[in-house]
Amino acid sequence: MTRIPRPGTRWAPWGRCLTRAGITDAAARRDHSGQRRRVARFAPAEYLAVRLLLPADVVPGVIAAVAFMHVTDDRIDQGDAARRATALEQWQGRTRRALAAGTSEDAVLRALCRSADRHPSLRTHVGEFLAGARAEVRWEGFASDTDVRAYVDDYAMPAFMLTAGLLPRSPANEPEFLRCCRLLIEAMQRLDWLEDLGEDLTTGRIGIPLDALAAHGLDPKGLAAGECDTGALGRLLLEQAEKARNCLTASRALETVVDREVRPFVRALIRVQDLRLQAVLRSGPGLLATASKPSRAKALLVLAGEAFSASRR
Repeated sequence: MTRIPRPGTRWAPWGRCLTRAGITDAAARRDHSGQRRRVARFAPAEYLAVRLLLPADVVPGVIAAVAFMHVTDDRIDQGDAARRATALEQWQGRTRRALAAGTSEDAVLRALCRSADRHPSLRTHVGEFLAGARAEVRWEGFASDTDVRAYVDDYAMPAFMLTAGLLPRSPANEPEFLRCCRLLIEAMQRLDWLEDLGEDLTTGRIGIPLDALAAHGLDPKGLAAGECDTGALGRLLLEQAEKARNCLTASRALETVVDREVRPFVRALIRVQDLRLQAVLRSGPGLLATASKPSRAKALLVLAGEAFSASRR
């Protein structure tokens, strides 16, 4: 990847972030500012982490990529599989045309195009993400853990690389970087499915494989109806949480293979997953009734601590 020299300032006002990213045209700045507002609205914690802990010139590209990913998810998450597949095909076409032309009538795609001009690898990641989105469109559940890992490979990892791929790093570290990213996104995806278990049961699509449920004498219909052995459910959830923990533990080396300036961001990201895991374990069978979320105060403390340490360094 191209390595771009950058100032060492940890935080900068939004206008300065745009300038350092080479976004000086007034219309382009409006487009990127619109995506900033979008991301701040639907993902405030992630937005704060990006603003506090990433170098100023990287921030607009990451924001644009997150906004694109969110819009894509919204478009392919409505209706039955056929409708989702049609929506994906149409969005793929619009995105390809925008990247080929370097512009679009859609502000999300215009911001993505400018970010791809500055970060050429983003074009590859966008293509892989949209190709992998077919797995999300087809997804109706998993028979086994083999299917879980295939889903992570096909969709979750390309989605993660839309943003992780913009982190500055040495080309020599690329194999280890990709290995750690793959482990981290598997941990995050497994935590997503555990946190939202109750809500996902209402849609008939859950992230816990059928064979894991059956091993504990459980099935989706019984869980959805609240007719299950809570002891068995607790053991199942502990088993699934342990899989997430193992991936998370193995991913911690990610900090060592990115450039020093983005290590606070990586550390904070992993520490927040620790908080999510702890919240899932505390909730246990209560996940059927209420989605699990980590303490917002603890997450903010993690971000503040890393930001303070980075500013001192």
